[in-house]
Amino acid sequence: MQGRTILAVAIAIASSGCGDASATGVTAFGSEAGSAGSESDTTGASASTTVATHSSGVADTGPSSAGESGAGPDSATDGSDDGSGETGEWDAGNPDGACGGGVPPLGEAVDTSSPSTVVGDGSPASCTHAALAAAVAAGGIITFECGNAPVTIAIDQTLQLRTDVDTVIDGGRRVTLDGQHQVRVLAFESPDFMNTETRVTLQHLRVIGGKTSPVEAIPQAPPPCSQGYNDGEGGALYMRDGNLSVVDCIFEDNEGAPLGPDTGGGAIYVVGSKHGMVIAASTFEGNRASNAAAVGGLFCELQIFDSLFIGNTATGSGANNNDPSQCDAMNNGQNEIGSGGNGGAIYSDGASVDVTLCGVQIADNDAGEGAFGGGLFFTSNDFGGDLTIRDSVMMGNTGGHWTVVQMGSTTDAGSAVGTNCRSLTIENSTLQGL
Repeated sequence: MQGRTILAVAIAIASSGCGDASATGVTAFGSEAGSAGSESDTTGASASTTVATHSSGVADTGPSSAGESGAGPDSATDGSDDGSGETGEWDAGNPDGACGGGVPPLGEAVDTSSPSTVVGDGSPASCTHAALAAAVAAGGIITFECGNAPVTIAIDQTLQLRTDVDTVIDGGRRVTLDGQHQVRVLAFESPDFMNTETRVTLQHLRVIGGKTSPVEAIPQAPPPCSQGYNDGEGGALYMRDGNLSVVDCIFEDNEGAPLGPDTGGGAIYVVGSKHGMVIAASTFEGNRASNAAAVGGLFCELQIFDSLFIGNTATGSGANNNDPSQCDAMNNGQNEIGSGGNGGAIYSDGASVDVTLCGVQIADNDAGEGAFGGGLFFTSNDFGGDLTIRDSVMMGNTGGHWTVVQMGSTTDAGSAVGTNCRSLTIENSTLQGL
């Protein structure tokens, strides 16, 4: 394996599956800081890999301290007045850091001062599922007039987003959409793949209690053959062939299919996106799915800024592989073994797609037993994708491994990240695996 540098028991900065690796200003530690365990050698390390470490094994300079302002909307308070003269709190985004380079335009809130549809007439009772469904069916810019106090809209049937019209849903930091643990909240279902220009923007919105109802069961066969389902992605939002921006939002307690090698996305799952997914100043907490406990993308470029992923759980196990020697049954055209569990917070799969994290905190998330990436799982099928982590923190994520795989070879060193890519860049970040 070439170009490998491994820091501490639980962290690997490796390029055996990622053609180039670089690391600057990285703090990396595990249960025995200063030791690299069974992978302690750095023979063949890439010349571009630079890590300044103290004798203790802890590297110089982590991300910026708490208190720095994040790009985009203020993540501390909503600025709204409920009539009592007091403002309520809005806790979206990473409270302890920010992306030094800021966020791109697609990660900034859209101007909604001239909405296409206003849901509600100023009273909470007027903000109904039916009113919102009609607005979503029309597309365009959607805002709410539900009164000064926060309001929750119970969703009893999935809201179908237009695939031919850009849609912006702006909750004004007062609106919660609740799937009641019964239905997926939002869906964008185009028949195409990586073709549509249409963009959906969710901003200043809370989405909770979304749940999928998978129906496509994997053919029954004993383990290690794969178990569970082939469908059921995206508890809060499922998108096929669309482009997504999420700004200043909160996703809590959403659930995708609980078991299956290829299904996932407790909160969000995007498949076949032409221009990818951008997430900024948002929080994902307590979501769960077989893979991609919070956010998953398949053939979807992923950029995440100034966001928090905490307490999400990948409920599958055994990962996913094709092994005729262990399973005679066929599923998805192969002899699949393993039933998911990859990506305790974030999951990305596909060819030639990049993943960028900047100003992101990923803490206390869990991958499944025998799976990969307690915090992040990223595999580039053609080794054509780049992984970049800047100004970020990964702490206390468990299960899985940081694993780099190329042509069947594997290196395990902790549980922060599982990755297989063209290049890996880590700058000004703190990484811990348990």
